[in-house]
Amino acid sequence: MHIRGMNRGSLVTAALALAFAQGAAAQMPAPAPALAAPTTPMLAPVMVPNPSETADVLWDSDAIARLKPGQFHWAEAIAPEGPVLIIVSLPLQRAFIYRNGVRIGVTTVSTGRAGHLTPTGTFPILAKDANHVSNKYKIPGTSVYAPMRDSQRLTRDGIFLHAGKVGARPNSHGCVHLPAAFARTLFAITTTGATTVDITDTGTMPLIATTAPLLDNDDAAAPGPAGNFTWSPTASPTGPLTIVISGADRRLVVLRDGIEIGSSDITTLVPITDSQAFTLNSADAQGRRWLHLPIPGDSSAGALPLADARLPPAFRSELLAVLVPGTTLLVTPAPLSAYGRKAPVR
Repeated sequence: MHIRGMNRGSLVTAALALAFAQGAAAQMPAPAPALAAPTTPMLAPVMVPNPSETADVLWDSDAIARLKPGQFHWAEAIAPEGPVLIIVSLPLQRAFIYRNGVRIGVTTVSTGRAGHLTPTGTFPILAKDANHVSNKYKIPGTSVYAPMRDSQRLTRDGIFLHAGKVGARPNSHGCVHLPAAFARTLFAITTTGATTVDITDTGTMPLIATTAPLLDNDDAAAPGPAGNFTWSPTASPTGPLTIVISGADRRLVVLRDGIEIGSSDITTLVPITDSQAFTLNSADAQGRRWLHLPIPGDSSAGALPLADARLPPAFRSELLAVLVPGTTLLVTPAPLSAYGRKAPVR
C-alpha cells in the first residue's frame, strides 16, 4: 500500500489507508546476507551541549539551512515517546522528525536525481530491514548489490528511507538517503504501519500555528447543530488519534489506532477549498498549540481552517477530552465516500 500524488483527495486517502490497512503492509523479501557497508567520508552530526539549546536549534531556520551534507540535529529526549511523523522537503533536502507532535530531529538528505525523482505524497512505513540489500542497483565498479542499511520501505515498487550517500544535491535512484548515524537512530524509533512519512515538494518548513484550528476556536463553543454523531471510544481505548474533516461530506471522523471511534456532522459557512494538515504540538493550561504541516495541495499559506465551524456540543466535549499531543488533524475538500467509506446518513 502506498499513497502518492497529494491531489484533491489524497489527505483522505492517506488517513483512511493508514487507519484501515495497518495489517496489510507489504512483506519485504527475506534479508540477504549482511554486506560490509562501503566506507564513505561522513560529517559528524552537529552536537549541541544541552537539551534546551538543542530545542532552540531544532527550530532555528538559519541553523538548519547551514547544515552541511551529512550533518543533522537530534534530541529525542525532548519527547521520549509517542507517535512519529517524518516530513521530507524535496526543495530543502531536509527531513524533519516529530514525536508526539514535538520536533526531535532535523537532517540533511539526498533524494532522487533527474530521471529517478522521489514521489511526493503521504506514506506509511510498510516494512523495516536493518540489513536490506538492493536487488536492482550494484556498488559502482563491482558486481555486488548495494547495501541499504536501516531501510524503511515506503512503497511496493522500491522507495525507501535508508542510510546512503548524502551529497550537496539529489543523488539517489528515488529513495531518501539519510546520514548513516541518523538512519540508525531513526530506525530504532519508528513503527511499521503507525509511522507516517510525508514527502513534499514545498520549500516551507513546518511552523507552529499561532492560533489553534477548529476545536480551540472560541466560536466553536457556541451552540452547534444537534447533529448526527456517534461516539464509541471503547472501540479502541488507546493509540494514536487522527481527525479527518471532509468539506464535501460536512463530516468529521475520529480514528484511534486505526479504528473509528466517532464521527459527527460539522457545519461551516466558508467552504473548505484547501487540503491542510496539523499535529497537536503541546497542550497545557494556556491551551493547545498546533503544528501546521506543509503538504502538496495546501495553498493556505498557513491560514487556519474552519474559523466558523460548529460541532454538536456533546460531541465536541467528548472529542476535547481525548485530544493529546501527537493528534493529527487532516482537512480536505474531498468526500470520504469516494475512498471506500459509506456516505454519511442524514
